[in-house]
Amino acid sequence: MLDTRTAPYGIFVLRVALGAMWISHALLKYIVFTMPGFAGFLGSQGLPEALAWPVVLAEIIGGILILLGVYARHVALLLIPVMAGAMSVHIPNGWLFSTAGGGWEYPAFLIAASFALWLLGDGAFALRSRPLLFVGRPVTA
Repeated sequence: MLDTRTAPYGIFVLRVALGAMWISHALLKYIVFTMPGFAGFLGSQGLPEALAWPVVLAEIIGGILILLGVYARHVALLLIPVMAGAMSVHIPNGWLFSTAGGGWEYPAFLIAASFALWLLGDGAFALRSRPLLFVGRPVTA
């Protein structure tokens, strides 16, 4: 049973953690792998190198919007295809992300958490949470 008194705050914790993860996932590409390195990786996987900047910008901007609660549930849903693409690249490496080349457990978790946020709504302290798409009534404080 859902505790409607505390649920918005639990969703807030999920939203902040998820936003931080999307941002850190983008910064890893930008700072550690570098943009030329990430573009080269995409090319080595048979993907267009030109996707490097759109992917990183989507993750950074999307992560910030989720973190702040600006249409967070919808942004989370829109980011799922980005992470599904990342997951598809890592599936051949196995489950654990710590394996050589990185597995697909981390991308799968981000997809699941993003989908959960879409289902739950923006939660407490969201800056902008008016529904854009019908999903039901969001749980808010």
